[in-house]
Amino acid sequence: MDIDDFDTRLRGIPNGGVTSARGFTAAGVHAGFRKNPERLDFALVAADRPVAAAGVFTKNRFCAAPVTVSRAQLGGVGYGRVRAIAVNSGNANAATGEEGIATARETCEIVSQVMGCEPGEVLVASTGVIGQLLDIAPFERGVPMAAEALSRKGGADAARAIMTTDTHPKEYAVTYETADEAYAGATFTVGGMCKGSGMIMPNMATMIACLTTDAPVSPEVLHELLVGAVNRTFNKVTVDSDTSTNDTCLMLASGSAVAAEPDCEVPGITPGTLAYEELERAIGVVCETLARAIAADGEGASRLVTVHVDGAANDAEADLAARAVANSPLVKTAIAGHDCNWGRIAMALGKCGARFDQADVAIDIMGLPVCRGGLTVPFDEDEALKRFEAPEIIIAADLGAGEGEATVWTCDLTHDYVSINGDYRT
Repeated sequence: MDIDDFDTRLRGIPNGGVTSARGFTAAGVHAGFRKNPERLDFALVAADRPVAAAGVFTKNRFCAAPVTVSRAQLGGVGYGRVRAIAVNSGNANAATGEEGIATARETCEIVSQVMGCEPGEVLVASTGVIGQLLDIAPFERGVPMAAEALSRKGGADAARAIMTTDTHPKEYAVTYETADEAYAGATFTVGGMCKGSGMIMPNMATMIACLTTDAPVSPEVLHELLVGAVNRTFNKVTVDSDTSTNDTCLMLASGSAVAAEPDCEVPGITPGTLAYEELERAIGVVCETLARAIAADGEGASRLVTVHVDGAANDAEADLAARAVANSPLVKTAIAGHDCNWGRIAMALGKCGARFDQADVAIDIMGLPVCRGGLTVPFDEDEALKRFEAPEIIIAADLGAGEGEATVWTCDLTHDYVSINGDYRT
Protein backbone atom coordinates (compact mmCIF):
# COMPACT_ATOMS: atom_id res chain seq x y z
CA MET A 1 0.00 0.00 0.00
CA ASP A 2 1.11 3.57 -0.72
CA ILE A 3 -0.36 7.06 -1.09
CA ASP A 4 -1.71 6.24 -4.56
CA ASP A 5 -4.34 3.92 -3.09
CA PHE A 6 -5.18 6.20 -0.16
CA ASP A 7 -8.60 7.17 -1.49
CA THR A 8 -9.61 3.50 -1.48
CA ARG A 9 -8.45 3.14 2.13
CA LEU A 10 -10.19 6.29 3.37
CA ARG A 11 -13.70 5.64 4.73
CA GLY A 12 -16.35 8.01 5.97
CA ILE A 13 -17.78 7.21 9.40
CA PRO A 14 -21.60 7.16 9.56
CA ASN A 15 -22.76 9.92 11.92
CA GLY A 16 -19.11 10.65 12.65
CA GLY A 17 -17.94 13.84 14.28
CA VAL A 18 -15.63 15.40 16.82
CA THR A 19 -15.61 12.36 19.13
CA SER A 20 -14.97 9.73 16.45
CA ALA A 21 -11.22 9.88 17.11
CA ARG A 22 -10.10 7.96 20.18
CA GLY A 23 -9.22 9.92 23.29
CA PHE A 24 -12.02 12.50 23.06
CA THR A 25 -15.43 13.11 24.60
CA ALA A 26 -17.90 15.95 24.17
CA ALA A 27 -21.21 17.34 25.39
CA GLY A 28 -23.74 20.01 24.51
CA VAL A 29 -26.07 21.54 27.09
CA HIS A 30 -28.40 24.48 27.67
CA ALA A 31 -26.44 26.78 29.97
CA GLY A 32 -28.60 29.89 29.64
CA PHE A 33 -26.86 31.95 26.98
CA ARG A 34 -30.13 31.73 25.05
CA LYS A 35 -33.64 32.36 26.35
CA ASN A 36 -35.11 29.22 24.80
CA PRO A 37 -34.57 26.39 27.33
CA GLU A 38 -34.85 23.84 24.51
CA ARG A 39 -31.86 25.35 22.68
CA LEU A 40 -28.43 23.89 23.42
CA ASP A 41 -25.95 26.75 23.75
CA PHE A 42 -22.75 25.45 25.34
CA ALA A 43 -20.37 22.80 24.04
CA LEU A 44 -17.43 21.16 25.76
CA VAL A 45 -14.87 19.00 23.97
CA ALA A 46 -12.39 17.21 26.20
CA ALA A 47 -9.30 15.06 25.80
CA ASP A 48 -8.42 12.28 28.22
CA ARG A 49 -5.21 14.17 29.03
CA PRO A 50 -3.39 17.28 27.75
CA VAL A 51 -2.80 16.68 24.03
CA ALA A 52 -1.24 18.42 21.05
CA ALA A 53 -3.32 21.41 19.98
CA ALA A 54 -3.26 23.92 17.14
CA GLY A 55 -5.37 26.92 16.26
CA VAL A 56 -5.96 29.32 13.40
CA PHE A 57 -7.85 32.54 14.07
CA THR A 58 -9.54 35.49 12.38
CA LYS A 59 -7.49 38.37 11.00
CA ASN A 60 -10.34 40.79 11.63
CA ARG A 61 -8.79 43.62 13.68
CA PHE A 62 -11.99 43.74 15.75
CA CYS A 63 -11.18 40.25 17.01
CA ALA A 64 -13.27 38.89 19.85
CA ALA A 65 -12.12 38.34 23.43
CA PRO A 66 -12.06 34.51 23.17
CA VAL A 67 -9.86 34.80 20.08
CA THR A 68 -7.40 36.96 22.00
CA VAL A 69 -7.39 34.59 24.98
CA SER A 70 -7.14 31.33 23.00
CA ARG A 71 -4.38 32.80 20.85
CA ALA A 72 -2.48 33.62 24.05
CA GLN A 73 -3.18 30.15 25.50
CA LEU A 74 -1.38 28.73 22.46
CA GLY A 75 1.64 30.87 23.21
CA GLY A 76 0.97 33.31 20.42
CA VAL A 77 2.41 30.79 17.94
CA GLY A 78 -0.76 28.81 17.27
CA TYR A 79 0.12 25.55 19.00
CA GLY A 80 0.59 23.99 22.42
CA ARG A 81 -1.01 21.37 24.66
CA VAL A 82 -4.66 21.48 25.66
CA ARG A 83 -7.15 19.45 27.69
CA ALA A 84 -10.48 21.07 26.78
CA ILE A 85 -12.29 23.43 24.41
CA ALA A 86 -15.34 25.41 25.58
CA VAL A 87 -17.68 27.06 23.07
CA ASN A 88 -20.80 29.13 23.73
CA SER A 89 -23.37 30.34 21.22
CA GLY A 90 -25.74 33.28 21.43
CA ASN A 91 -23.15 35.90 22.38
CA ALA A 92 -19.88 36.55 20.52
CA ASN A 93 -18.10 38.31 23.41
CA ALA A 94 -16.71 40.65 20.73
CA ALA A 95 -16.18 44.41 21.10
CA THR A 96 -16.48 43.95 24.86
CA GLY A 97 -13.12 45.38 25.94
CA GLU A 98 -11.20 44.29 29.00
CA GLU A 99 -14.36 42.99 30.66
CA GLY A 100 -14.81 40.57 27.77
CA ILE A 101 -11.20 39.42 28.07
CA ALA A 102 -11.70 38.87 31.80
CA THR A 103 -14.81 36.78 31.13
CA ALA A 104 -12.97 34.60 28.62
CA ARG A 105 -10.13 34.07 31.09
CA GLU A 106 -12.55 33.31 33.91
CA THR A 107 -14.19 30.73 31.65
CA CYS A 108 -10.83 28.99 31.34
CA GLU A 109 -10.54 29.01 35.13
CA ILE A 110 -13.99 27.48 35.58
CA VAL A 111 -13.33 24.73 33.05
CA SER A 112 -9.93 23.96 34.57
CA GLN A 113 -11.40 23.61 38.06
CA VAL A 114 -14.12 21.25 36.86
CA MET A 115 -11.83 19.23 34.57
CA GLY A 116 -8.90 19.09 36.97
CA CYS A 117 -6.42 20.70 34.60
CA GLU A 118 -4.47 23.94 34.31
CA PRO A 119 -6.25 27.12 33.09
CA GLY A 120 -3.65 27.34 30.35
CA GLU A 121 -4.86 23.98 29.02
CA VAL A 122 -8.29 25.35 28.09
CA LEU A 123 -9.29 27.08 24.84
CA VAL A 124 -12.46 29.11 24.40
CA ALA A 125 -14.60 30.27 21.48
CA SER A 126 -17.83 32.22 21.23
CA THR A 127 -20.37 32.93 18.49
CA GLY A 128 -23.44 35.14 18.38
CA VAL A 129 -24.31 38.81 18.70
CA ILE A 130 -21.40 41.28 18.68
CA GLY A 131 -21.08 44.13 21.17
CA GLN A 132 -22.94 42.67 24.16
CA LEU A 133 -21.20 41.82 27.41
CA LEU A 134 -21.10 38.09 28.14
CA ASP A 135 -22.42 37.05 31.54
CA ILE A 136 -20.24 34.54 33.39
CA ALA A 137 -23.23 32.93 35.17
CA PRO A 138 -24.18 30.60 32.29
CA PHE A 139 -20.62 29.26 32.31
CA GLU A 140 -20.84 28.64 36.05
CA ARG A 141 -24.00 26.62 35.44
CA GLY A 142 -23.10 25.06 32.11
CA VAL A 143 -19.53 23.86 32.59
CA PRO A 144 -20.33 21.39 35.42
CA MET A 145 -23.41 20.18 33.50
CA ALA A 146 -21.38 19.62 30.35
CA ALA A 147 -18.52 17.95 32.21
CA GLU A 148 -20.98 15.53 33.78
CA ALA A 149 -22.46 14.75 30.36
CA LEU A 150 -19.15 14.18 28.54
CA SER A 151 -19.19 11.00 26.46
CA ARG A 152 -18.05 9.47 23.18
CA LYS A 153 -21.65 9.92 21.99
CA GLY A 154 -21.78 13.60 22.93
CA GLY A 155 -20.41 14.97 19.67
CA ALA A 156 -23.85 15.42 18.10
CA ASP A 157 -25.10 17.55 21.00
CA ALA A 158 -21.89 19.58 20.94
CA ALA A 159 -22.37 20.27 17.23
CA ARG A 160 -25.93 21.48 17.88
CA ALA A 161 -24.84 23.65 20.80
CA ILE A 162 -22.53 25.82 18.68
CA MET A 163 -25.17 26.63 16.03
CA THR A 164 -26.47 30.18 15.50
CA THR A 165 -28.42 30.75 12.27
CA ASP A 166 -27.32 27.34 10.98
CA THR A 167 -30.25 25.20 9.86
CA HIS A 168 -28.56 21.96 10.89
CA PRO A 169 -25.43 20.73 12.73
CA LYS A 170 -22.32 20.10 10.67
CA GLU A 171 -20.18 17.05 11.49
CA TYR A 172 -17.96 14.65 9.59
CA ALA A 173 -15.28 12.04 10.25
CA VAL A 174 -13.07 9.66 8.29
CA THR A 175 -10.86 6.72 9.18
CA TYR A 176 -8.07 4.86 7.40
CA GLU A 177 -5.44 2.21 7.95
CA THR A 178 -2.02 3.76 7.57
CA ALA A 179 0.39 2.20 5.09
CA ASP A 180 3.36 3.69 6.91
CA GLU A 181 5.35 0.80 8.41
CA ALA A 182 6.44 3.00 11.31
CA TYR A 183 2.94 2.62 12.76
CA ALA A 184 2.39 -1.07 11.98
CA GLY A 185 -0.92 -0.76 10.18
CA ALA A 186 -2.59 1.38 12.84
CA THR A 187 -5.99 2.87 12.06
CA PHE A 188 -6.17 6.66 12.33
CA THR A 189 -9.32 8.79 12.54
CA VAL A 190 -9.95 12.46 11.83
CA GLY A 191 -13.26 14.07 12.78
CA GLY A 192 -14.77 17.44 13.40
CA MET A 193 -17.70 19.77 13.80
CA CYS A 194 -18.25 23.35 12.72
CA LYS A 195 -20.83 26.09 12.59
CA GLY A 196 -21.28 28.83 10.06
CA SER A 197 -24.06 30.26 7.94
CA GLY A 198 -23.61 34.03 7.73
CA MET A 199 -20.77 36.56 8.12
CA ILE A 200 -18.73 34.05 6.17
CA MET A 201 -15.62 34.93 4.27
CA PRO A 202 -12.78 33.72 6.48
CA ASN A 203 -9.27 35.09 6.36
CA MET A 204 -6.65 32.63 7.65
CA ALA A 205 -9.26 30.94 9.77
CA THR A 206 -12.73 29.48 9.64
CA MET A 207 -16.00 30.17 11.35
CA ILE A 208 -16.08 28.07 14.52
CA ALA A 209 -14.61 24.62 13.97
CA CYS A 210 -13.20 21.94 16.20
CA LEU A 211 -11.26 19.02 14.73
CA THR A 212 -9.73 15.97 16.38
CA THR A 213 -7.47 13.09 15.44
CA ASP A 214 -6.04 10.11 17.28
CA ALA A 215 -2.89 10.13 15.16
CA PRO A 216 0.40 10.83 16.98
CA VAL A 217 1.60 14.29 15.98
CA SER A 218 3.44 17.12 17.74
CA PRO A 219 1.82 20.52 18.29
CA GLU A 220 4.14 22.15 15.75
CA VAL A 221 3.42 19.62 13.01
CA LEU A 222 -0.30 19.69 13.81
CA HIS A 223 -0.29 23.46 13.32
CA GLU A 224 1.44 23.08 9.97
CA LEU A 225 -1.15 20.54 8.86
CA LEU A 226 -4.06 22.65 10.09
CA VAL A 227 -2.91 25.87 8.43
CA GLY A 228 -2.49 24.07 5.12
CA ALA A 229 -5.91 22.46 5.31
CA VAL A 230 -7.65 25.68 6.33
CA ASN A 231 -6.07 27.61 3.47
CA ARG A 232 -7.24 25.01 0.96
CA THR A 233 -10.77 24.62 2.31
CA PHE A 234 -12.36 26.92 4.89
CA ASN A 235 -10.58 29.93 3.41
CA LYS A 236 -12.22 29.11 0.09
CA VAL A 237 -15.74 29.64 1.46
CA THR A 238 -17.70 32.87 1.14
CA VAL A 239 -21.38 33.36 1.89
CA ASP A 240 -21.57 37.15 2.11
CA SER A 241 -17.93 38.39 1.93
CA ASP A 242 -17.92 39.37 5.62
CA THR A 243 -15.07 38.12 7.83
CA SER A 244 -16.24 37.40 11.37
CA THR A 245 -14.69 38.84 14.52
CA ASN A 246 -14.72 35.34 16.03
CA ASP A 247 -13.42 32.99 13.33
CA THR A 248 -11.68 30.12 15.10
CA CYS A 249 -10.46 26.71 13.97
CA LEU A 250 -8.99 24.44 16.62
CA MET A 251 -7.56 20.94 16.31
CA LEU A 252 -6.48 18.40 18.92
CA ALA A 253 -4.37 15.26 18.41
CA SER A 254 -4.42 12.56 21.09
CA GLY A 255 -2.11 9.94 19.62
CA SER A 256 -4.46 7.35 21.16
CA ALA A 257 -4.55 5.22 18.03
CA VAL A 258 -1.05 3.95 18.77
CA ALA A 259 -0.50 4.77 22.44
CA ALA A 260 -1.85 1.90 24.53
CA GLU A 261 -1.03 3.71 27.77
CA PRO A 262 -1.28 7.44 28.56
CA ASP A 263 2.47 7.71 29.15
CA CYS A 264 3.43 5.53 26.19
CA GLU A 265 5.97 7.31 23.98
CA VAL A 266 5.22 6.97 20.27
CA PRO A 267 7.21 8.79 17.57
CA GLY A 268 5.19 11.64 16.15
CA ILE A 269 4.32 11.86 12.47
CA THR A 270 6.79 14.11 10.67
CA PRO A 271 6.82 15.93 7.31
CA GLY A 272 8.19 13.97 4.39
CA THR A 273 6.75 10.64 5.53
CA LEU A 274 3.90 8.59 4.11
CA ALA A 275 2.03 8.95 7.40
CA TYR A 276 2.23 12.74 7.10
CA GLU A 277 0.85 12.74 3.57
CA GLU A 278 -1.98 10.42 4.60
CA LEU A 279 -2.92 12.57 7.58
CA GLU A 280 -2.70 15.72 5.47
CA ARG A 281 -5.17 14.26 2.99
CA ALA A 282 -7.53 13.02 5.69
CA ILE A 283 -7.63 16.41 7.42
CA GLY A 284 -8.20 18.02 4.03
CA VAL A 285 -11.16 15.75 3.26
CA VAL A 286 -12.82 16.51 6.60
CA CYS A 287 -12.22 20.25 6.26
CA GLU A 288 -13.48 20.35 2.67
CA THR A 289 -16.63 18.44 3.58
CA LEU A 290 -17.34 20.82 6.46
CA ALA A 291 -16.48 23.89 4.35
CA ARG A 292 -18.89 22.83 1.61
CA ALA A 293 -21.55 22.21 4.25
CA ILE A 294 -21.13 25.79 5.48
CA ALA A 295 -21.50 27.20 1.98
CA ALA A 296 -24.56 25.04 1.28
CA ASP A 297 -26.13 26.23 4.55
CA GLY A 298 -25.53 29.92 3.88
CA GLU A 299 -28.25 32.08 5.37
CA GLY A 300 -31.33 31.81 3.19
CA ALA A 301 -29.50 29.72 0.61
CA SER A 302 -31.19 27.23 -1.68
CA ARG A 303 -28.11 26.11 -3.62
CA LEU A 304 -24.45 25.33 -3.02
CA VAL A 305 -22.37 27.11 -5.68
CA THR A 306 -18.90 25.99 -6.75
CA VAL A 307 -16.85 28.50 -8.74
CA HIS A 308 -13.79 27.12 -10.49
CA VAL A 309 -11.39 29.38 -12.36
CA ASP A 310 -8.45 28.10 -14.37
CA GLY A 311 -6.24 29.56 -17.07
CA ALA A 312 -5.25 32.47 -14.81
CA ALA A 313 -1.77 33.99 -14.79
CA ASN A 314 -1.16 32.31 -11.41
CA ASP A 315 -3.08 30.68 -8.57
CA ALA A 316 -3.41 33.96 -6.65
CA GLU A 317 -5.13 35.66 -9.59
CA ALA A 318 -7.34 32.62 -10.11
CA ASP A 319 -8.41 32.90 -6.48
CA LEU A 320 -9.05 36.62 -6.94
CA ALA A 321 -11.26 35.91 -9.94
CA ALA A 322 -13.16 33.05 -8.30
CA ARG A 323 -13.88 35.15 -5.21
CA ALA A 324 -15.12 38.04 -7.35
CA VAL A 325 -17.67 35.76 -8.98
CA ALA A 326 -18.61 34.05 -5.71
CA ASN A 327 -19.11 37.36 -3.88
CA SER A 328 -21.10 39.11 -6.60
CA PRO A 329 -24.68 39.79 -5.43
CA LEU A 330 -25.74 39.93 -9.08
CA VAL A 331 -24.30 36.49 -9.81
CA LYS A 332 -25.77 35.04 -6.63
CA THR A 333 -29.26 36.46 -7.25
CA ALA A 334 -29.19 35.23 -10.85
CA ILE A 335 -28.54 31.72 -9.54
CA ALA A 336 -31.39 32.08 -7.06
CA GLY A 337 -33.63 33.03 -9.97
CA HIS A 338 -32.37 30.15 -12.15
CA ASP A 339 -31.14 32.74 -14.65
CA CYS A 340 -28.25 31.64 -16.85
CA ASN A 341 -27.00 35.23 -17.09
CA TRP A 342 -23.32 34.71 -17.86
CA GLY A 343 -22.80 38.44 -18.42
CA ARG A 344 -22.80 38.94 -14.65
CA ILE A 345 -20.02 36.37 -14.33
CA ALA A 346 -18.03 38.19 -17.02
CA MET A 347 -18.59 41.47 -15.18
CA ALA A 348 -17.27 40.02 -11.93
CA LEU A 349 -14.22 38.56 -13.66
CA GLY A 350 -13.47 41.82 -15.41
CA LYS A 351 -13.46 43.96 -12.26
CA CYS A 352 -11.37 41.66 -10.06
CA GLY A 353 -7.89 42.77 -11.09
CA ALA A 354 -6.75 39.46 -12.60
CA ARG A 355 -4.89 39.83 -15.89
CA PHE A 356 -6.54 38.41 -19.00
CA ASP A 357 -7.80 39.29 -22.47
CA GLN A 358 -11.57 39.04 -22.75
CA ALA A 359 -11.13 37.51 -26.21
CA ASP A 360 -9.60 34.44 -24.53
CA VAL A 361 -12.29 33.84 -21.90
CA ALA A 362 -14.57 30.79 -21.80
CA ILE A 363 -17.43 30.34 -19.31
CA ASP A 364 -19.56 27.27 -18.58
CA ILE A 365 -22.55 27.05 -16.24
CA MET A 366 -23.47 23.54 -15.11
CA GLY A 367 -21.41 22.14 -17.97
CA LEU A 368 -23.29 24.26 -20.49
CA PRO A 369 -21.01 26.43 -22.70
CA VAL A 370 -22.34 30.00 -22.53
CA CYS A 371 -19.28 32.05 -23.51
CA ARG A 372 -16.36 31.36 -25.82
CA GLY A 373 -13.75 33.88 -26.87
CA GLY A 374 -15.50 36.47 -24.75
CA LEU A 375 -18.67 36.15 -26.82
CA THR A 376 -22.03 34.53 -26.21
CA VAL A 377 -22.66 30.95 -27.25
CA PRO A 378 -26.27 30.13 -28.18
CA PHE A 379 -27.75 27.67 -25.69
CA ASP A 380 -31.09 26.08 -24.92
CA GLU A 381 -32.75 28.16 -22.16
CA ASP A 382 -35.06 25.29 -21.21
CA GLU A 383 -32.09 22.95 -20.80
CA ALA A 384 -30.33 25.58 -18.69
CA LEU A 385 -33.41 25.90 -16.49
CA LYS A 386 -33.45 22.14 -15.91
CA ARG A 387 -29.80 22.17 -14.87
CA PHE A 388 -30.53 24.85 -12.28
CA GLU A 389 -32.70 22.35 -10.42
CA ALA A 390 -29.53 20.61 -9.17
CA PRO A 391 -28.59 21.13 -5.49
CA GLU A 392 -25.11 22.30 -6.52
CA ILE A 393 -24.48 24.88 -9.24
CA ILE A 394 -21.05 24.75 -10.88
CA ILE A 395 -19.57 27.77 -12.64
CA ALA A 396 -16.34 27.26 -14.59
CA ALA A 397 -14.29 30.04 -16.18
CA ASP A 398 -11.09 29.73 -18.21
CA LEU A 399 -9.23 33.05 -18.46
CA GLY A 400 -6.80 31.82 -21.11
CA ALA A 401 -3.91 33.65 -19.47
CA GLY A 402 -1.81 30.93 -17.83
CA GLU A 403 -1.96 27.84 -15.64
CA GLY A 404 -3.30 29.26 -12.38
CA GLU A 405 -6.44 27.74 -10.91
CA ALA A 406 -8.64 28.04 -7.83
CA THR A 407 -11.96 26.83 -6.47
CA VAL A 408 -14.25 28.79 -4.14
CA TRP A 409 -17.54 27.67 -2.57
CA THR A 410 -20.49 29.96 -2.00
CA CYS A 411 -24.31 29.91 -2.21
CA ASP A 412 -27.09 31.79 -3.91
CA LEU A 413 -28.65 34.95 -2.47
CA THR A 414 -32.37 34.88 -1.73
CA HIS A 415 -34.98 37.08 -0.04
CA ASP A 416 -34.53 34.95 3.07
CA TYR A 417 -30.99 36.27 3.61
CA VAL A 418 -32.40 39.77 4.13
CA SER A 419 -35.15 38.47 6.40
CA ILE A 420 -32.77 36.44 8.56
CA ASN A 421 -30.29 39.27 9.02
CA GLY A 422 -32.92 41.98 9.34
CA ASP A 423 -34.51 40.06 12.21
CA TYR A 424 -31.28 38.72 13.77
CA ARG A 425 -31.61 40.51 17.13
CA THR A 426 -35.42 40.56 17.31
